Amino acid sequence: MKNLLFKAVLIFGLLAGKSSAAQIVYLTNYKSEADKVVFVTQYKSEADLIVFETKYKSEAKPWSGLWYWTKYKSEADWKIYFTKYKSEADLKVYFTRYKSEAGPD
Repeated sequence: MKNLLFKAVLIFGLLAGKSSAAQIVYLTNYKSEADKVVFVTQYKSEADLIVFETKYKSEAKPWSGLWYWTKYKSEADWKIYFTKYKSEADLKVYFTRYKSEAGPD
C-alpha cells in the first residue's frame, strides 16, 4: 500500500512540474523558507526516498534519488530543511553510500 501511494504521489509530482520533482537541492536554515521539510531515517525501510549525494549536477534527475547540493538558493529546485521530528516531515529520506540504491522506496 505504501508503494502504491508513493507512486501516485510521484506521478502527480511529475505532472505538476519541475519544482515538485527536482533533485537539485539547497539547504536552508529556516523551516518557513523550505519547499520540503525532510526527516532522515536510520533505516531504508522507513524512507520515502533513498538518496545518494552526487558531485555532478547533470546526474540530478527528477525523483532519481540523486541529489546535487547547490550553494545558491536561486539555482535550487528544492529548498530543504532538516527536522528532528518525523511528524513534521513532508519527506522521509535515507542517505546511502551506493548510487545503485538511490530512488523511491
